[in-house]
Amino acid sequence: MKFFSEIKENIAISYQAINSNKLRSLLATLGIVIGITAVTLMQTAIEGINLAFEKSIAAVGADVLYVQKFEWFGTEDWSFYKNRKELTMEQYDFLNKNSQTSTVMAPSTGVTRTVKFKDLSLQNVFVLGTTFEYQEVSGFNMIEGRYFTQRESDGGYPVCVIGTDISDAFFENTDPIGKTIKVGNYNFRIIGVIEKQGSLLGLFSLDNRIIIPLERFFNVFGDKRGLTFNIKAADINNVDETKEEVRWIMRKARKVPYGSADDFGLNAQEAFKSTYESLTGLIKVIGTMITGLSLIVGSIGIANIMFVSVKERTKEVGIRKALGARRSTILSQFLIESSMICLMGGFIGLLIAFPISLIIDAFVLPTAMPLWIVVLALFISLMFGLLAGFFPAYTAAKMDPVDSLRYE
Repeated sequence: MKFFSEIKENIAISYQAINSNKLRSLLATLGIVIGITAVTLMQTAIEGINLAFEKSIAAVGADVLYVQKFEWFGTEDWSFYKNRKELTMEQYDFLNKNSQTSTVMAPSTGVTRTVKFKDLSLQNVFVLGTTFEYQEVSGFNMIEGRYFTQRESDGGYPVCVIGTDISDAFFENTDPIGKTIKVGNYNFRIIGVIEKQGSLLGLFSLDNRIIIPLERFFNVFGDKRGLTFNIKAADINNVDETKEEVRWIMRKARKVPYGSADDFGLNAQEAFKSTYESLTGLIKVIGTMITGLSLIVGSIGIANIMFVSVKERTKEVGIRKALGARRSTILSQFLIESSMICLMGGFIGLLIAFPISLIIDAFVLPTAMPLWIVVLALFISLMFGLLAGFFPAYTAAKMDPVDSLRYE
């Protein structure tokens, strides 16, 4: 009980000291305010980007592999990949026949075309040609209508499913099912609308696309375009096993000589994650260095103010020691005072960072401020307060009471 009563008394003394020197305390904490504002904004930006990235990358699928002509993050120059042979339907059939660790796969290819409905038109709409199995591989749902059947897929029927961007643009107040749209110069009947999926890394809207049967795509747009083989692994925990199996089947299908490098790209969600993590890791390091420097400068300012405070209150310290105050009591008094100044800076920094993060979220990039960021900011403030106040507090604690009482 005595310990808690001492803490309570020291908090009251510290509050009185800060309150009697409001301007000095406020100026002392400016460095902490700037540092906490910076570290909070950095963390809210990283957290917001992380959440947006996870939501965006979910469309790629953690258990889906993509066999393509190019690597997503290749180390060679463009010409190296450009000179590779395109993937073919014969290779897809060979892969589909021999794969044992995948549940389903679907070939796909695409073009960009202008889409029209009556007197309305949309430019740069991505037209994806694929098979009946693609919905199972990608895992998307339909909010209206249905996906095309295997008969429609194999027969190359002129049907399509559309994204929500197209549905909103052409059929805001009407039912799109059964309507006919013109994709390029060809008519397609809408049979379904895909649920909203958002954008892929903010670069490509997954809702601004039309999916048509691959056979129909070949008939109207040609079959000389590059293919992608979309492969769903049988077990999400054994994606690497599926990846190795697909690699060796594709090497055999494309007659890659033993010992030679792959002449195709085998891409997965992990490639995005590793690249993203390396970039955000660099941002974290740079941001931590900048905010750390600001906090160090701020804590040095607070340490100087605390030394001044100790000097001004030398006689007070002597009186308290003469009345029986222990060194630990004096030490805690000044540590509490410096911690309160830094916590005040932390609160002010959070109050500044929160509206700024909302503005950034609205106009620049996504941000998020979960509770752990607030706790982290206050914890950092407290730690720097203890560090800044330790030496001044230690100086006060070891003062001789007789010399302190004589101090003028």
